[in-house]
Amino acid sequence: MSIETISLSGRKKVVSNKDMTFLERLYLVAIVKGLLITIKHFFRKKATIHYPEQVRERSAVYRGQHMLKRDEQGRENCTACGLCALSCPAEAITMKAAERKADEKHLYREEKYAEIYEINMLRCIFCGLCEEACPKDAIYLTESKVLVPASYEREDFIFGKDKLVMPLEMALKNAQLKNAN
Repeated sequence: MSIETISLSGRKKVVSNKDMTFLERLYLVAIVKGLLITIKHFFRKKATIHYPEQVRERSAVYRGQHMLKRDEQGRENCTACGLCALSCPAEAITMKAAERKADEKHLYREEKYAEIYEINMLRCIFCGLCEEACPKDAIYLTESKVLVPASYEREDFIFGKDKLVMPLEMALKNAQLKNAN
């Protein structure tokens, strides 16, 4: 078996080097075909969306801005286990674990918490694997329409706990809604 006959996909095509006819060498037929396709597109409905006035519908699996959850008492759910950072294919999540002190029981649920939790939004691909890997349901991707605000500085794209942790008012409102149901 020679190297020329081996085909890994099984769809090998033999290419011939036949001479082109006079009309094929002029490329007029190819140019006319291209122009016909272009003219057909002139009469189709435009796909343009006028962004501020119209908002494109999001798919059912849309993943927006990250958020670190709090429980009913306003304590952070994250225990700094690092599974979200390990599961991130873009390596966008970094964290540093610390042990809580006796006077911080109202801030954190477990003995260990994320002292530093950062997501580099320039690297993040919004895949949702961090959300799936978290055993404490601490991080989730919201349905927010705003992903990352534009900026000229790289530091503005590194979201720390100040931008990621759920506001206390929202956590308390969620707890009231759970209790009402």
